[in-house]
Amino acid sequence: MQRRNLSPSGARRKLPRAGHGSTPLDRAGRAHARVGQAGHPLGRLGRATLVAAALTAVLAAPLCAGQIASATASTLTDAPATLAAPGGPGITSTWTSGDKLGLGTSFAADPSTSKSHVWYTLGPGKMTEVFYPTADSPQTRDLQYVVTDNSGYTSVEETDTTQQVVLSDSQALEYTQIDTAKNGSYRITKKYVTDPDRSTMLIATHFEQLTGTTPLHLYALYNPSLGNADADIASTVGHTLVASGGGVASALTSSLQFTTTTSGYSGDATDGFSQLTTSHKLTGVYDSATTPGNIVQTAEVPVGRDTTFMLSLGFGASTAEAQLNSNASILAGFTDRETAYVGGWHSWFTTLKAAPASVAGTPKLLTQYDVALMTLRAHEDKTHPGAFVASLSTPWGEVRTGNAPGYHAVWARDLYNTATALNAAGDTPAAVRALNYILGTQERSDGSIPHNSTVNGAGIAGLDGLQYDEIADPAILADQLGITDAATWAKVELSADYLVAHGVSTPQERWEEQGGYSPATIAAEIAGLVSAADIATKNGDTARATSYLATADNWQASVESWTVTHTGDISTAHYERINHNGTPDENQILTDSNGWLKLDARDEIDPSFLELTRLGVKPANDAVIGASVGVVDSVLKSDTPAGPMWHRYSEDGYGEKADGTPFNNSDPGTIGRAWPVLTGERGVRARERQRGERADRPGRDGCECERRVHDSGAGVGHHEHPGLHRRSGHELGRAARLG
Repeated sequence: MQRRNLSPSGARRKLPRAGHGSTPLDRAGRAHARVGQAGHPLGRLGRATLVAAALTAVLAAPLCAGQIASATASTLTDAPATLAAPGGPGITSTWTSGDKLGLGTSFAADPSTSKSHVWYTLGPGKMTEVFYPTADSPQTRDLQYVVTDNSGYTSVEETDTTQQVVLSDSQALEYTQIDTAKNGSYRITKKYVTDPDRSTMLIATHFEQLTGTTPLHLYALYNPSLGNADADIASTVGHTLVASGGGVASALTSSLQFTTTTSGYSGDATDGFSQLTTSHKLTGVYDSATTPGNIVQTAEVPVGRDTTFMLSLGFGASTAEAQLNSNASILAGFTDRETAYVGGWHSWFTTLKAAPASVAGTPKLLTQYDVALMTLRAHEDKTHPGAFVASLSTPWGEVRTGNAPGYHAVWARDLYNTATALNAAGDTPAAVRALNYILGTQERSDGSIPHNSTVNGAGIAGLDGLQYDEIADPAILADQLGITDAATWAKVELSADYLVAHGVSTPQERWEEQGGYSPATIAAEIAGLVSAADIATKNGDTARATSYLATADNWQASVESWTVTHTGDISTAHYERINHNGTPDENQILTDSNGWLKLDARDEIDPSFLELTRLGVKPANDAVIGASVGVVDSVLKSDTPAGPMWHRYSEDGYGEKADGTPFNNSDPGTIGRAWPVLTGERGVRARERQRGERADRPGRDGCECERRVHDSGAGVGHHEHPGLHRRSGHELGRAARLG
């Protein structure tokens, strides 16, 4: 969590509300959104070989017997000293930016058998949130290095270095950060893996002093944020920094024993960061911080001009367990743990389908494809298999308090997209786990599915609106997977009955901000009912199948009259984003909850109506769809150096302020970003039109292309429904995955 404000102004910022409304490939894929750009990890793969050579054999060898005895004795038997840091609890904490440069976790074919329950993320120059023991529980804010000469010079990795991030292996989520002082005095190279056999984060580090004769000093600066409550306590045990809070403990140790350690409170005189930046050395050393608060832990690593070592950050339910995990990883050696980590991810690729021809021949595209797949797979929880969180991040976390909700929660819509993408790539077991999670954990007794949930299925305060496309998703997914047994049907029946009783108007649409008649939501509802009818028929319930199909036919025949406007300031008839009551030619005012604007619903443009063709409700060559695409391009399209991108809807305010500072929905004038997923969806549409067919059933948000949908050409008739599709046999591909 945040321990200090590093912005030039030093001003505290207001906190934004929770926001959501994207897909896994938007949120989870942000770490890889810069593929191909200068300096991006995937654009500099050749650097990985050099970096690997720099991390010398010191890291490969397990410790000798004497070191083992010393490490074990000092860590497990030394009693903590008694000089406690005064004061506390320190300043209120926040998380870090949601703009991640890398992430990773150990792979397990069956997540429930995994021994490693940690996930890591990377930001500029540092490791950011580490999650433990579940994918929705961040336990650290950051860990980075500070370099000083103990006299008049201090350099902080995050702010005082030029930075490069390298994907160390194109088929493993292993990253290397290379941070060089802006004045050229030093370089730090760090490689990250998690230990597949225990809950430990490992950072292999190579420190080089490049200029000057005055020896430089290297300090590890660790900000634990255990339990999300600013209520940690900390101490030094032997040569290990331990902390605990909220039923979780961490232990930070080094393969080169720390020479000086201290624990203090963020923002006051006991804060090691404050001491190093103001006095260029530690001026107060404390063996413990016993008042629960916002803790900062600092340790000096004994380095020369060229030194290689490893940090081990272990977690556990107690400080003893955290120390055991941390030391066991140290004793194993980095190379041994790295080999196991990389080997796990490599084993997964042997089970997948071959990459589609559209990417297989282009190394950059193939790497992007592989990393996208790994990123999706890495977001699955290991205590609750099938619970894929939307993203290991908090949007604009640098101004969000520690207990604020982030994107590390489970949305059924995002989960559906992740599942169908992984299924299309060949990981059908992951898709089945996702379906079982939605039906077994998220679905309520009345058939509804909550806005989102924690990985254990609990609701999240303030995020309790229903989105009817999410209620339709499990039926579509079950039908796609061919899972139609009686137990599945019993759960699908509940959700389908709910849609019949409560649809068409949804309390919230895809972007989670408006309620009413949304063409995107209606498309999902229709597809969900047709899929449910298919499953009902296979279970002998012809009465329900007939009811579902009749309802789907009625909604398909009405969706245009409900959501296409012929009036307003835009002369072309087009699909609206949403309206309140199914009368699109009326002047209805929508209040934009992000930008505080009030817009006529007839003039609010949104490309989400393309769900109608992707789910087979309308043919790809439908005239109104085509006209609406033209309107979207005239209003929402932006041409960038990387290609065209689209915004979500007219005057979207879910983005930074004009000066680049973080989003805050209490301040008008924020500027919505363009969303890469919308480019992917346009790729799907281009593929549909190229084939001259109806719609390829990619699921939604451009993530997958699994089953082909056929309709009658004039819409859905009783004999050809979008959910009663045959297997297409074609691979994921070809354009849907890449956009």
